[in-house]
Amino acid sequence: MTGILQRGAQQGLQVTWTLGKVIFPITLIVTILQYTPVLPWIIEQISPLMSLLGLSGEAAVPLVLGNSLNLYAGIAAIVSFEFTVKEVFILAVMMSFSHNLFIESTVASKVGVSWWLISGIRISLALIAATVINLLWNGGAEQAQYGLISSSDVVLNGWSEILLHGLQTALVAIVQLALIVIPLMIAMQFFREKGWLTAISDKLGPFTRILGMEKKTSMTLVAGLTIGLAYGAGLMIQAVKEDGISRRDMYLALIFLVSCHAVVEDTLVFIPLGIPVWPLLLIRLVTAILLTMSVAFVWKRLEKRHRKEPAHDHSYHTL
Repeated sequence: MTGILQRGAQQGLQVTWTLGKVIFPITLIVTILQYTPVLPWIIEQISPLMSLLGLSGEAAVPLVLGNSLNLYAGIAAIVSFEFTVKEVFILAVMMSFSHNLFIESTVASKVGVSWWLISGIRISLALIAATVINLLWNGGAEQAQYGLISSSDVVLNGWSEILLHGLQTALVAIVQLALIVIPLMIAMQFFREKGWLTAISDKLGPFTRILGMEKKTSMTLVAGLTIGLAYGAGLMIQAVKEDGISRRDMYLALIFLVSCHAVVEDTLVFIPLGIPVWPLLLIRLVTAILLTMSVAFVWKRLEKRHRKEPAHDHSYHTL
């Protein structure tokens, strides 16, 4: 038992170091940028796009903060403005698909999937979902009634306070990462050495096969669905190294998870905004299933076509 704890803790520290090298600088930079003219300039540039999505210009603020930081920053920005129920629901769906882009997409790319592909899928899903909801939903014109949450702005004076706040935020992010990743790695090490991981994979095998993946990817899906991309990436990295998950299956797993991850937390945080959360969860889950199955089907067809193509051998005669 002691050996399992040591091996799991060592694995957890290695993963924390790998992910921390990404999370710390990005969190520091983005936190500092909040107090510079950079983010207001970005917000001003994308404000004209808001009307096409059924949103007012102020909606650019939570979208930029949610995408550059996290859902909590986006929600804090939402309660700072008076939006309609429809606008809040559209914002919730968009930020569910696309939030914390810099960290989550960069960390997920550590398993070998392109950062641009991950970010592109998430942003595209957010824009498509917003457009569809805006066109199909004619209701929700009443003013949104926020629950017990309220806006709280941190007032900082001078660059020294801004830098200190950025360092504190980045350090807290690393501590949170370690508190989640290290116990998770210990648990996974215990599950793996006791043979329970194989049993769980067998139980979830039918679902992963429906999605077009091998059953070995089941634990990666479970980790991403429960604790999210940033923290679940640690398990993904370990799975690629130790479980022999193929490039194709990892791509499919990440395509599923960029559409639908941390389903409990990312859904419950929107309850105080007074919007229906079950449709929010169903939209993410159905989108993830259909998108992953479609990509798996196309990928399989392309592989079959490639195998059927005859090889063309050329012989050259020299004089």
